[in-house]
Amino acid sequence: MKIIPIHSLESIAGAAQEFIASMGDHTVFAFSGTMGAGKTTFIKAVCEALGVTDVINSPTFAIVNEYRSETTAELIYHFDFYRINTLQEACNIGTEDYFASGALCFIEWPDKIEPLLPAGTVFVTIEEQENGARILKM
Repeated sequence: MKIIPIHSLESIAGAAQEFIASMGDHTVFAFSGTMGAGKTTFIKAVCEALGVTDVINSPTFAIVNEYRSETTAELIYHFDFYRINTLQEACNIGTEDYFASGALCFIEWPDKIEPLLPAGTVFVTIEEQENGARILKM
């Protein structure tokens, strides 16, 4: 297990770089944490570190946002399954095709679609500490 401390918002870019260095060949990352733990904020920092220059925000209503790295031209998909009520809803948007595409997939609220997650999914937990810091475990 890899543990990455995020002491403050000012240190999130460094934590994102450390996360990227630990990604290996994996492409699907399932982020868990309570509401407000910082999942979207951390995924935004990772996308920026990977060269995404588009506006990065939560796909809460769209379910999935697509980004492209300006430095590598790599596709990145950012999912938020908070509003998904059934596995069929996730299947209807082609979730499994996204996961099998080889593009990076960052998933918020993966517990809603756990049976659809492919083998090799990296599970990431973000925990808020009493002092406002976060601990990321992957």
